[in-house]
Amino acid sequence: MNTAHFNSLSIDELWILHQEVAAQLAQKMLVQKAHLEDRLHRIALANEATRLNRKRRRPYPPVRPKYRNPKNPAETWSGRGRQPRWLRPQLRSGRDLDDFLIDQASAQKRQTN
Repeated sequence: MNTAHFNSLSIDELWILHQEVAAQLAQKMLVQKAHLEDRLHRIALANEATRLNRKRRRPYPPVRPKYRNPKNPAETWSGRGRQPRWLRPQLRSGRDLDDFLIDQASAQKRQTN
């Protein structure tokens, strides 16, 4: 853009030009905003339609804890998901996961069978 002709304009002319540019810019921004809001509305409708058509997952029953921290019996783990922080160092030190079973009798039965 050639800005050399701006030097020849007076302050009043520059101010009028500024107001015209600001008005045009505001108008274009409103049009763009309305266009984007319309697109968001259409996307939300499509998302809602797919969400309603999607089958719901069956509710899973609560899982009982299978392992217990011997140092803090309140800390338990069901055996699903990530291993808890208290268990990782114990396993790294050479202990077996069966050492932390809550029902030790059932673990011994499994080993004899």
